[in-house]
Amino acid sequence: MTGSTAPPAATTLRELLDSGWTSRSVKREMRDNLLRSLADGEALFPGIVGYDHTVIPEIILAILAEHDILFLGEKGQAKSRIMRLLTRFLDEWTPYIDHPELPVHEDPARPISRLGRELVAKLPPEEIPIAWWNRRDRYAERLSPGTKFADIIGEIDPAKLTGGVSMGAEEALSFGLIPRMHRGIFAMNELPELDDLVQVGLFNILEERDVQIRGYPIRFDLDVVILFSANPSTYNRSGKVIPQLKDRIGTTVQTHYPAERDQGIAILKQEVGDDLGGDFPVAVPYFMYQVIEEITNQARRSKYVDQASGVSARFSLANFRTLVASARRRGVLLGERPAVPRISDLGHSHSSSLGKLELDLMGSHQMSERQVIDSVVAQAIQVVFSEYIEEHGLAEIAEIFRKGVRVEVGDLLPSRVYAERLKRVPAAWDKAFEVNASEDEAVRASCVEFVLAGLHSLDRISRAERHGRIEYES
Repeated sequence: MTGSTAPPAATTLRELLDSGWTSRSVKREMRDNLLRSLADGEALFPGIVGYDHTVIPEIILAILAEHDILFLGEKGQAKSRIMRLLTRFLDEWTPYIDHPELPVHEDPARPISRLGRELVAKLPPEEIPIAWWNRRDRYAERLSPGTKFADIIGEIDPAKLTGGVSMGAEEALSFGLIPRMHRGIFAMNELPELDDLVQVGLFNILEERDVQIRGYPIRFDLDVVILFSANPSTYNRSGKVIPQLKDRIGTTVQTHYPAERDQGIAILKQEVGDDLGGDFPVAVPYFMYQVIEEITNQARRSKYVDQASGVSARFSLANFRTLVASARRRGVLLGERPAVPRISDLGHSHSSSLGKLELDLMGSHQMSERQVIDSVVAQAIQVVFSEYIEEHGLAEIAEIFRKGVRVEVGDLLPSRVYAERLKRVPAAWDKAFEVNASEDEAVRASCVEFVLAGLHSLDRISRAERHGRIEYES
């Protein structure tokens, strides 16, 4: 899609009609624009990783079928991000009748309110003013908990009643979010948490596209795309969502976590952006990216974690930012540029992990959340290190540490100390880790800690913590 441009020049209905503009429903508008993007080979969902062959094809079919959509998946699977991206398939500018008393952004060719219809019927086209609505403003969303009927559908306005307006007249209504998003997109997050009364109101809008408030049916031909998100564990629980509402949702798109670790790392790098630069830069070896993402993968497989709740991609991002922050602090205090994250920096990951995992009360056997985090971190190090052993054969490196070398590690230990402990860097070192460990002391320190932690995870060397620092020895 192209960047933002100035709105079209038409300022009256006559100028709009003379320009060749034709009215379309929102769903037809999105369908036409998506087909054009497909034909032009555009990237449809920039920034969405790992869904090319699963989620995205289902979204495309749902839009082409002109359906309302439910995104069903655990937390941290980009459901909200995808819903917001759907505005890309709206026209950049949409005309509406410019009148201060109109309750919605009226389609100049198909007004739905009484006042809108009267304006079009009584005034000549050259006297009907037109304004333009940008697509970024044609999207609204709401989080379900605490949402009331009046918030998203509407309520009778007592002030208007005291002014003499009849309770059954549309002028007596104060509209909620959905009617105000006429000709746009409305997204409801966490659908199962909605009150039953609100669900009934949504069912009526999906079925009849009209508004009923306090028993007064006010007929509006609402033109709106409605999106929902939900967690499978609550959506599929009996009684959480009324069957009639489920039946009216056109397409259910099942999201998922990255199928491969490299996809998770790509998401991580994308979210971090250029945060590693600046006056105090940080250089992250790839094996540290692997460890961070594998921690999340292990949490998603752990019997101690409630998998129905899920482990969000934000878990990886929070732990990575803490890792980088710890390395950056060391770089500032010790004058190391760039700073290089180490395994010992993961010692601070409790602060960024706590509260992000829901423990399985049956499987945890009274383990604390800290213990569960320590367990998944240790397992992640073992998995990643074992892959390096299998691919590169680190026997030569491991042999150095088995010959009685004692190495102390810590997040504030200068990198030169590691270089002094390990005078000779094996030739396999640089090849295995694809970093300049033999030339850069900070990189060497990171590699040393990774190897030590890996050997300990395989029970090759022992580990002891003394006075806040950790010692490895054979």
